[in-house]
Amino acid sequence: MTPADASGPGSTVRRILLGSELRRLRESRGVSRPEAGYAIRASESKISRMELGRVSFKERDVADLLTLYGVADRDERDSLLRMAKEANTPGWWHRYTEVLPHWFQTYVGLEEAASMIRTYELQFVPGLLQCESYARAVIRQGNAEADEAEIDQRVDLRMRRQRRLTEPAAPRLWAVLDEAALRRPIGGPEVMREQFEHLIAMSKLTNVTIQVMPFQFGGHAAEGGAFSLLRFPHSDLPDVVYVENLIGSLYLDKRDDVDVYLQAMERLCVDSATPEQTIEFLGDMLGRT
Repeated sequence: MTPADASGPGSTVRRILLGSELRRLRESRGVSRPEAGYAIRASESKISRMELGRVSFKERDVADLLTLYGVADRDERDSLLRMAKEANTPGWWHRYTEVLPHWFQTYVGLEEAASMIRTYELQFVPGLLQCESYARAVIRQGNAEADEAEIDQRVDLRMRRQRRLTEPAAPRLWAVLDEAALRRPIGGPEVMREQFEHLIAMSKLTNVTIQVMPFQFGGHAAEGGAFSLLRFPHSDLPDVVYVENLIGSLYLDKRDDVDVYLQAMERLCVDSATPEQTIEFLGDMLGRT
């Protein structure tokens, strides 16, 4: 990947890859996070955020850490410093920073880089599967004090995220929707009809699978609520679980944590209506709306 490719998903991937390499070098030298932080005049928590790829990198900080970790080979140093520079290239979503919470910027970058996105939602139709009128109704409800220009910008951001599903090298999207998300009348009957039609159309894409978890099943594996699982084409990148709340989000990438959510998702997919049954279910709801 050349520097010109660093915009979009590349910048997020580079941050994570560089952070992972810095963590590997630190641990191989037996250097603690507080010691590394002291070397670059920063806190232990900043080293942690750097190693997780959650912050931008100052080339001077990376150079000082490489020296601390005993990286003397010129080619290796130049390669890592070049990665640090390219990792700071803003992605397309940075033009939405006025309406994009800082904790969600990381997710948008990860979503762009993912080769597979698996998500469970029980409150709303997932953002990647919302038609424009439904998205507008959801966003207006959650941002009651926003003016129309801000609402337009937020809707535009959501629609822009969806485009990748129909672009070359689109990710695989596998969504499980709780029946409650479909029963909730967002925006009124006309909006819901449009949303059901949109879900049926999206389910026909070869890279999109949609399943409904029906009420009749009773309790199920996702008792903890909505979450998303992201997988990447780079073997060096671990799977990431994304869990959102009213004031922020949680990113989990430790294998033991990810496995719990992965097992829940697998169970959901087994217990939910099949994709074929889901299309019938959506068609029935469309006919009743």
